[in-house]
Amino acid sequence: MTTGVWLIGARGSIATVTIVGQRAVARGLAPAIGLVSDRPGFAGLPLAAVEDFVFGGHEIRRTHLDEVAGVILPACGIYGLAEHLASDLAAIDAEIRPGITRGAGPQVEAAGETVLTVGSDADAIAAIRRDLDDFRTRKGLSRLVVVNLASTEPPPTSRGTWQSWPALDAELASGTSALPASALYAAAAFMGGDAYVNFTPSLGSRLPALEALALERGAVHAGSDGKTGETLVKSVLSELFARRNLPILSWFGQNILGNEDGRVLEDPANRASKIRSKDHLLPKILGYAPETRVGIDYIGSLGEWKIAWDHIHFQGFLGGRMSMQFTWNGVDSLLAAPLILDLVRFTSLAQARGERGVLTALASFFKDPMGTDEQRLVRQDEALLEWATADRA
Repeated sequence: MTTGVWLIGARGSIATVTIVGQRAVARGLAPAIGLVSDRPGFAGLPLAAVEDFVFGGHEIRRTHLDEVAGVILPACGIYGLAEHLASDLAAIDAEIRPGITRGAGPQVEAAGETVLTVGSDADAIAAIRRDLDDFRTRKGLSRLVVVNLASTEPPPTSRGTWQSWPALDAELASGTSALPASALYAAAAFMGGDAYVNFTPSLGSRLPALEALALERGAVHAGSDGKTGETLVKSVLSELFARRNLPILSWFGQNILGNEDGRVLEDPANRASKIRSKDHLLPKILGYAPETRVGIDYIGSLGEWKIAWDHIHFQGFLGGRMSMQFTWNGVDSLLAAPLILDLVRFTSLAQARGERGVLTALASFFKDPMGTDEQRLVRQDEALLEWATADRA
């Protein structure tokens, strides 16, 4: 059973490292470090083999995977790997098609060099679907998972008639709809019963109308906004304070990052989507809302690196006040890539089981998980294991 992986933003940092990593693992050039699905608790499950994934995707920039990998991997501290995979990368490059930028904001639209020109949202969905169908047919795929790795979109200004699928379908037919690109990709995936994973804070499939379409067509979906660094630590530390009954007074986090994603987040509208995703979990874990602040700034010289500094001000016995600080210094693409492979494996498992709708069991992978308010990482992880191994009972 061959699993196809269709990446939106297929030549971005995370997508490129995901592709290189998968091919390196398949060829025995690198170990599969960081895959949740390789933990002992998941052993023996009928998960799709990472080595067998087949890649395609959409991209709006005029470049090539080997060029991107030649810049990104050394910036991540990985040398010589891309050269060993030149033929693999060229073959995957040939499966990448021009993407769409509708509703993705001026920053993303300005970066578009090879863009699919369409007249309406319905035209965009149909064009995307044709690319997906062509990929499925030529590669003889049994399952296809569409993964959104594109740059963050601004929050939608209006949701129109997005509460039901019949209403949205009528709006699409009339040519008056204005869905952002992430939602258009989700709709196109669901039209063919394919899975959709939103690793970004963009709208994606988080619409009642699209959730209804997924159920109708037997598609599964999950998201949103991959949890790779600072928020991952926050989801663990905040529970520590809650369990020790130490009230958090304030939590300040400052993030600085480079690369294309950082440049896009310079736009206040795009940044607003990211900040909302990063800043909402504390009340859900603590049961109250401390004073919080999240800052995100683009520092081009950092390249692929992302640095977060957090200051936690908390109250102790007799009302004494104390603080804790931590610094997270990481490469987002190296942290995210194994999670993308995990998400494809678990999503493909759900497809094989005939599941449909939102996969709440995948909450541990996201900052803003769909279908659940559970934000405690340990409980999320336990739920993932319970769901994945349910057939063993």
